[in-house]
Amino acid sequence: METVRLEKVTRIYRQAAAGVRALDQVSFAVRKGEFTALCGPSGSGKTTLLNLIGCLDRPDSGRILFSGRDLASMSRAELARMRRDRIGFVFQAHNLIPVLTVAENAGFVLELQGMAGSAVRQRVEEVLAEVGLEGLGRRFPADLSGGQQQRVAIARALAPRPELILADEPTASVDSVTAGGLLDLMEELNRGHGITFLFSTHDERVMRRARRLIRLRDGRLEEGEGA
Repeated sequence: METVRLEKVTRIYRQAAAGVRALDQVSFAVRKGEFTALCGPSGSGKTTLLNLIGCLDRPDSGRILFSGRDLASMSRAELARMRRDRIGFVFQAHNLIPVLTVAENAGFVLELQGMAGSAVRQRVEEVLAEVGLEGLGRRFPADLSGGQQQRVAIARALAPRPELILADEPTASVDSVTAGGLLDLMEELNRGHGITFLFSTHDERVMRRARRLIRLRDGRLEEGEGA
């Protein structure tokens, strides 16, 4: 079963009179339960692809289907619910809210979903334990190491039980030991929960762990890549 399919997706960024073709006729599919890395040098289109799949942007042409449904057919409200309920995001810069505790950051999406307070607390306790942060819920992001902050970001992505987690250069700002621990964790979540992971990376540590590589260069798939 496919989680995501891209069909001839093109994205052009307008700059004055010219246009920069960030993606050019990209087609591939990601199947349910895959642990896949989009790899390529900076500027190859990896982050643009994640933004399109994550409903943060729209292609100029082509189609993106999520579980068989064309994202272009969805209203803004439907896309917002998709981002909230079915897709988790892990960013290189963590994007934690500094004035919220670890537990509040991890439960932020659940609060947006309208989940009852007691249910939020229970779910947050579960996910913090899963990511190795049990007992740290009352701390603030500034009190944590970079690796611990990234684990909070993973907990926040995991809390709504998404079908897909998009991770944009998740190991870029941590050392090798921390990166290895984060990748161990994400592999465990992938295998234990069947969550589909799609990374963007140029980190060899991630590429060695990925069970499938999709290589991009100058906005195009390299020969032999795709569905």
